[in-house]
Amino acid sequence: MQLTVPFHDVDMMEIAWHGNYAKYFEIARCALLDQINYNYRQMQASGYGWPIIELKTRYIKPARFGQVVTVRARIAEYELRLKIDYLITDAQSGVRLTKGHTVQVAVDLENGELQLASPPILLEKLGVRAK
Repeated sequence: MQLTVPFHDVDMMEIAWHGNYAKYFEIARCALLDQINYNYRQMQASGYGWPIIELKTRYIKPARFGQVVTVRARIAEYELRLKIDYLITDAQSGVRLTKGHTVQVAVDLENGELQLASPPILLEKLGVRAK
């Protein structure tokens, strides 16, 4: 997905503030979850919450005001947890700007228990057969 770095996301040097990269990751993550037909509302309806327990960001080059960037999200792990990798590049040149990942775990909404493996609904949505 592409986005243009808005004025309200930059500092006085017209560089995207570091905290906004988590928002860019979130936008891409939501689009990815929509693609697999298991977005946050569907997760809740299936009886599971998926809190983020880890966020890592590696800043390579700054994104700047008005710059069009491409934010890619892909599922890297899904069996015990949901790890999503991100890559932000300049849309025109393809130059890498930022990379990172998030880790989410399934929690049973009824009893609050952490699930030690991803629930079958996630595997179903990913088209993976349970082992």
